[in-house]
Amino acid sequence: MDIKLINIGFGNIISANRVIAIVSPESAPIKRVITDARDRGELIDATYGRRTRAVVVMDSGHIILSAIQPETVAHRFVVNKEMAGDA
Repeated sequence: MDIKLINIGFGNIISANRVIAIVSPESAPIKRVITDARDRGELIDATYGRRTRAVVVMDSGHIILSAIQPETVAHRFVVNKEMAGDA
């Protein structure tokens, strides 16, 4: 199994193989997910103090906050997957 990585902004990189979902932080249920992860100590804030625009849900239960749009993260995910398929 190859390790595929995704840049989520500001030099922060996550494992593409472990991503379950990439969502917007605007809805109340996602805000609760963020609060619950913070309480459990499983929240990773990779926004560098900027506004949260994407929430990445990992298979380990960790929640990662990113300052780039969910569409941008998803596009990087798809491009990364296509490039790996060509190799």
